[in-house]
Amino acid sequence: MRILLLFAVPVFLIFLNQRSFSQDTFSICAVDTVTGEVGSAGASCVNDCTILTDVFPGWGVVHTQAYWLSANQSYAHSLMLLHLDPQAMIDSLVAHDAQNNPTIRQYLIVNKGNGTPKRAGYTGVNCDNYKNHILGPNYVIAGNILLGQQILDSMEARFLRTQGSLSDKLMAALQGAKVIGADTRCASWNTSSKSAFIRVAKPGDTLGILYLNLKALNAPFGRDPIDSLQVLYNNWTLTGINSTVSKDADGYKLFQNYPNPFNPKTIIDYQISLFNNKPVNVKLRVYDILGNEIVTLVNEVKSAGNFRTEFDGSNLPSGLYYYRLEVNGIMRNSKKMVLMK
Repeated sequence: MRILLLFAVPVFLIFLNQRSFSQDTFSICAVDTVTGEVGSAGASCVNDCTILTDVFPGWGVVHTQAYWLSANQSYAHSLMLLHLDPQAMIDSLVAHDAQNNPTIRQYLIVNKGNGTPKRAGYTGVNCDNYKNHILGPNYVIAGNILLGQQILDSMEARFLRTQGSLSDKLMAALQGAKVIGADTRCASWNTSSKSAFIRVAKPGDTLGILYLNLKALNAPFGRDPIDSLQVLYNNWTLTGINSTVSKDADGYKLFQNYPNPFNPKTIIDYQISLFNNKPVNVKLRVYDILGNEIVTLVNEVKSAGNFRTEFDGSNLPSGLYYYRLEVNGIMRNSKKMVLMK
């Protein structure tokens, strides 16, 4: 009996260790051939999901997720350094899986190619459901142990319709997945995930020292790490660190509110640039789902800068609302927010 017990314990520990890295994760990798930036974002119901991402300035990104193994991650890193075609990389990763079981892995790879982005994705048939990946012209989105396909579809829709820099689009994609239980293990945690990250590299960056590298780890019960990451991202953008790309083409920017969903108050950040030092007429309005104006939060801005205002929804019913930034009578940007009571 003692011999059997001694044998069983290591086997159980091996199984437990493998399950502990069963990354029920949603993430995105993307490149911008205009700016040369490459980046990624993701979240998972583990305390630190940044282990899955590897960003290569001036080239591309690789994610290894679902039953994550450091050996597979290291091998993917070495293949990226060779500037191989993404599909060739996946073929090699599958053929040389460290545990000879590629069917439980998931890979996302994108690079700039020779001016035309190249990308590939792999979702093993034995990854835990729901699992899938989406291939776009310059991006890959994937997840496993998800609430459903709607999580990936929402990430893609937010990425595609968001105007602005690559980092803006990646942050918006994450917001698209911020649904309670998006990562199903976190349904009981009342969040989408427990940790989230966003990373972007400029062509001149070096490995490990990236232009943007933010993460929200080990979120407490009920606090969604994507909201925490949004706060970090807004603050990072408002410092002017990325002033060359943080504004819209005309110099005005509206950020995602946080927290979102909120009850009863939320914060909205926006950025205004003045041309020829001329004051501008700025209005920040809130509308309900039917298009009825609820309130005008801001009426005028006479100086350039970064601004923050609070919206109190105490007297409003739960539901979906929109807020938009108008400058000199022209609608510049619009976003949606959710009030939950």
